[in-house]
Amino acid sequence: MKHAGPDYSHEARCLGLVAGVDEAGRGPLAGPVVAAAVILDPACIPDGLNDSKKLTHARREALFDIILGCARVGIGEASPEEIDRINILQATFLAMTRAVAALPIAPDHVLVDGNRAPRWSYRSDTIVGGDARSVSIAAASIVAKVTRDRFMVRLHETHPDYGWHENKGYPTRTHLEAVSRLGVTVHHRRSFGPVRHASEVSA
Repeated sequence: MKHAGPDYSHEARCLGLVAGVDEAGRGPLAGPVVAAAVILDPACIPDGLNDSKKLTHARREALFDIILGCARVGIGEASPEEIDRINILQATFLAMTRAVAALPIAPDHVLVDGNRAPRWSYRSDTIVGGDARSVSIAAASIVAKVTRDRFMVRLHETHPDYGWHENKGYPTRTHLEAVSRLGVTVHHRRSFGPVRHASEVSA
């Protein structure tokens, strides 16, 4: 059954303050994985919340500012070095844990996008496709993606040959060609196949 879009029904079934959690950047070859936790005011839910991937760049940017202005927000990340050390799944959980810890007030319940959640003390539920079903998770997906995208644009200024302002670290043809030609940077995830291969070739 198709969902018309995210709503507040999942939050309404929970007691107390509810935080939605989502991440951005599990698949890229470079940059951190970023997670966000958002506690929405049920009396002030921004219009147009949805899975960040379904929104235009301009709409995400606009909603990012609106969310930060009317909700409680926490942001966490895990670095490429942490991703390489503990693997991308555990690094994603680490970023999520840091995001919830960064909230100005602890939530009573956490809704996590996906089918697995970190091992933490919070009462929580996982929701597959949650960024298209829960407004809190949708808000978190927007905050996480905009935060990470902006970070990758800033990294592009010091590493302009990899096209990070456009590909955001994902394995596009431009990015892969640059890795093959120029090698890897400290911002690359060396445990990821294409990066590992480039490192072995240049060694």
